[in-house]
Amino acid sequence: MKMKKIYLDNAATTPVDPRVVEAMKPYWNQIYANPSSNHSAGQAALDAVEQARERAAALFHVESEEIIFTGSGTEADNTALIGVGHALRGKGKHLITSAIEHKAILETAKYMQEIGWELTILPVDGDGLVNPDDFKKAIRPDTVLASIMHANNEIGTIQPIGELSRIAKEHGIVFHTDAVQSAGHVEIDFHKFGLDYLSLSAHKLYGPKGVGVLIQKKGAPFAPFMHGGSHEKSRRASTHNVPGIVGLGMACDLAKKQMVDDEGRIQSLREFFWRKLRDQIDGVHLNGHPVKRLANNLNVSFDHVDGEALLMNLDMEGISVSSGSACSAKSGGASHVLTALGLPKERLSSNIRFSLGRSVTLEDIEDTVDILTRIITRLRSLSSFGD
Repeated sequence: MKMKKIYLDNAATTPVDPRVVEAMKPYWNQIYANPSSNHSAGQAALDAVEQARERAAALFHVESEEIIFTGSGTEADNTALIGVGHALRGKGKHLITSAIEHKAILETAKYMQEIGWELTILPVDGDGLVNPDDFKKAIRPDTVLASIMHANNEIGTIQPIGELSRIAKEHGIVFHTDAVQSAGHVEIDFHKFGLDYLSLSAHKLYGPKGVGVLIQKKGAPFAPFMHGGSHEKSRRASTHNVPGIVGLGMACDLAKKQMVDDEGRIQSLREFFWRKLRDQIDGVHLNGHPVKRLANNLNVSFDHVDGEALLMNLDMEGISVSSGSACSAKSGGASHVLTALGLPKERLSSNIRFSLGRSVTLEDIEDTVDILTRIITRLRSLSSFGD
């Protein structure tokens, strides 16, 4: 009998929506010209890029010219910090970020430190929230740039971005948010949030890998991170990935149309999941804010269970989950996010992130909890914790 596969790692990547696949198909070998070419075939490709730009802009309530296509969310993050930082270097060299940012931000911030910038990394509370007062206190006369993620990729906690950006504006600080996890899953009105920059990645919202967006507010300081041609109005040199961009545009269009319904259904499934876990398994703890979190995220720790052993046992049962960020999965060691929350040592090594998506069903959740219960009972019986 074929093993049932249950995919609960949508925070790492989502499957490409079939409608996105269909939209991309003509741009591989039918409408394949370079959109920078001055002929009708190139114009057809350019038209597709611009339609995708409009679709992406509509999702975030911005103008199409505020959309910069990139090769990934990581590139967008790097551009926001290094590129914008370069543009601001004459005004100051102090950057503020938080302890639970994705490595795309933290490692870039550390690089900026190496080239002469000063860095303040804000702590978070036990739920993963940045305190706006801490942000305000960290601001100095030479602070010119701040980057605080909208929603955390490991624990799903949603930050008070509107309040943080307001404080930044009061002090003349350029504000960027990494919205890779939240884009397409919760409503984001870029200008109402008071943002200068926002990063996102297509493969987190049912689009293809290898394409992202950096939203730049009109007039926000900017220096190109990549140099070469005059693509993207000289903001990002590189031939456009037309199929990927078309896929991103379609994914944004679908998100705009069904985001509210998706979020409601997935949140109901997550709440059912959490109740069933607590009913069937003793010693289970939620990581992250209980309410201010993404609908699809359930990060939990289990007493007296090794998280990696649990992950591998689940994988052998056909259930795909993770213990944190996919980008850090090979590095080993405790999660920097959970460490920043101040969790007890045993909870740092016993956590699993379940992240739901459009294709997850109630039956999937019921089967997962039943399998989890069986695996955890076995692992605990074998564990030295019980001695």
